[in-house]
Amino acid sequence: MSINVTMPKLGMTMKEGKVAKWYKNEGDLVEKGEDLFEVETEKITIKVESAGSGILFQIVVPAGTTVPIGTILALIAEDGEQPERIEGIQAGEVVEMDSDSAKPQSAEAETGPKEKKRILATPSARRVAKELGVDLELVPGTGPDGKIKEADVRKFHEEGPPAPKITPLAAEIAKKEGLDISKITGTGENGKITRADVQQALAAPAMTSEEVSSDVKVIPFEGMRKIIADNMHASLQNAAQLTAFTEVDVTEMVRFKDLVKEEYKRDDSIKISYNDIIVMATARALMRHRIMNSTLVGEEILVHDNVHLGIAVALSEGLIVPKLHNAEKKTLLQIAKEVRELAQKAREGALAVEEVTGGTFTISNVSMLGMDGFTPVLNPPETGILGIGRVIEKPAVFEGEIAIRHMMTLSLTFDHRVVDGAPAMAFLKDLAGLLAQPVLIMA
Repeated sequence: MSINVTMPKLGMTMKEGKVAKWYKNEGDLVEKGEDLFEVETEKITIKVESAGSGILFQIVVPAGTTVPIGTILALIAEDGEQPERIEGIQAGEVVEMDSDSAKPQSAEAETGPKEKKRILATPSARRVAKELGVDLELVPGTGPDGKIKEADVRKFHEEGPPAPKITPLAAEIAKKEGLDISKITGTGENGKITRADVQQALAAPAMTSEEVSSDVKVIPFEGMRKIIADNMHASLQNAAQLTAFTEVDVTEMVRFKDLVKEEYKRDDSIKISYNDIIVMATARALMRHRIMNSTLVGEEILVHDNVHLGIAVALSEGLIVPKLHNAEKKTLLQIAKEVRELAQKAREGALAVEEVTGGTFTISNVSMLGMDGFTPVLNPPETGILGIGRVIEKPAVFEGEIAIRHMMTLSLTFDHRVVDGAPAMAFLKDLAGLLAQPVLIMA
């Protein structure tokens, strides 16, 4: 009996995923538990294992395509079985997958020879293609299951590649505007060029060869960079975001950090940073202001009992936010150790699915970049995100006198649909108080 391979759900908020790569071709033998395809989500890129054994009878969704969760991606059939082929995008079972059957993809590119694509063609078609110097991978087949026949090869040799598939309205607009449709990438079903594709091509500024010098580096707008762009744009479009700022005298936090450093100076494995103290204080403040530890899912506001803090980590190709689960229960030393482990795994591309999903609040620290403050963008469906600026010595009023103090700026962006300004700012005020007097974190 054939098996439908569907786009898995990897986390509570995942709605769609991109098939980044297939590790098998149609007609290949597939064993249960071996890597079948790679999924790129808004959080992470992962390898997904095959749920069964058999022949990869049909790849329904090609690599590079983004589809909703539950979409049928492929069919695995028993040897000799000939199930009905699937046409177009079809919904199947939504499977919630854990990290046992989904593995993180390393940041390093895989090396080694690529498996050659299997081409369905008749013996005579292969012979004629060799004689005429035709690449069979470019020839559309008209036989059963897309098999290439001799006539297909001769037609391709005489007429060249077939014209791109295009909707009638898109073709009419392209003709009127004098567009070369061969240079337009279609985003419709099976790569068909749509009206939107033509309009996008018309809107894009054309550059002449004189304008593009040989020393210009072209970076494809894809992968993690494209996902981040889409998520940030969607976040700003779909949430009522407001940011509040406050400056905090963190002189006592600096002293507290130095005290802990002195206490554990003989243990090289223990390293405490300002960020670790801020994480601990934030988790405690969120337990006092539960509405800030919430997510908006559909028509429901989910207020969480546990704090799962997202800690933003900057990578060369973009930003990823691993989660420190149950942060409110952890000691400062536990937080310091686990945050460093998560950051290291993020840089190595070794984060598991559960380590990048299920967050309830996010912290983004730009102090190492020398910035005083910024306006962070929400990480949906979370209600709040905290921005951390650098600690800097500057004159300030302390106990009625001007003194040199350690100051830091906090910025809180929150979803005004979920929480009003007063309770959000009350949370920020309490957090500032904990950082001004770290001993209160233990209260």
